[in-house]
Amino acid sequence: MKSISLLALALAIAHGGVAAKETPEPGRTWNTSAELGAITTSGNTVGTSVTGKIDARQELEDWSNEYVLSGYFKEDENTQDDGSKVRERSAERFSLSAKAAYKLVEDGAKLFALASHVDDKFGAYTRYSTLGIGYGARWLKTRDKSIDAEIGPGYFKGMRATGELESGMTVRGAATLKWQLSDSAAFAQAISVERGTSNTHSMAETSLRTKINGTMQMKAAFSVRNDTSVPEDKKNTDSQTSVTLVYSF
Repeated sequence: MKSISLLALALAIAHGGVAAKETPEPGRTWNTSAELGAITTSGNTVGTSVTGKIDARQELEDWSNEYVLSGYFKEDENTQDDGSKVRERSAERFSLSAKAAYKLVEDGAKLFALASHVDDKFGAYTRYSTLGIGYGARWLKTRDKSIDAEIGPGYFKGMRATGELESGMTVRGAATLKWQLSDSAAFAQAISVERGTSNTHSMAETSLRTKINGTMQMKAAFSVRNDTSVPEDKKNTDSQTSVTLVYSF
């Protein structure tokens, strides 16, 4: 219900937003965006949560490169048995990824190499690193919509929350839908699945961006991370609902 309310708020702003499309300026090779969101509570519940992301994309004649750094942490104030209060970290996750894609003759077709690393102190996997290669293509391109998909083999190495190390080959598939709802609002749905010998790791994000001005946007998003094989004291799925401000430069 909370995520539906956030998306409804963003849709309402979209109808009254400033007309400006998310289109790279001619001649620019770099397009970078930084987003940040924070919630602080006081009173009966005391805590702080912060989420942030930097996404840098480079478009060259033959290459399309992307570098993404993101982080999330949550800290709560808890009351001990003796009445004292302590602040405890309940979430701490950082991720880094880099992808280099070589453009083929067909429009939207690419050969790519991808490397990523996730450090999640409270996750089912406290560390998770992947390397992969593959082929990507544009399945759909219309005036206001596009669908890009990619698939390829890879290799992963991870550490479970129990301290157990894992590694092996994977097959990765991913798809991204982008839909320009209006001059001031854009919807996106991204999903990726990595299937290994002992675990299937999936991620999905649904987001809506609305223009505030030429460089600032508001983004409402709902993201889900899932692992099919987790320790008994961990849940298979982690979800996050966020509203962030995004600055593009």
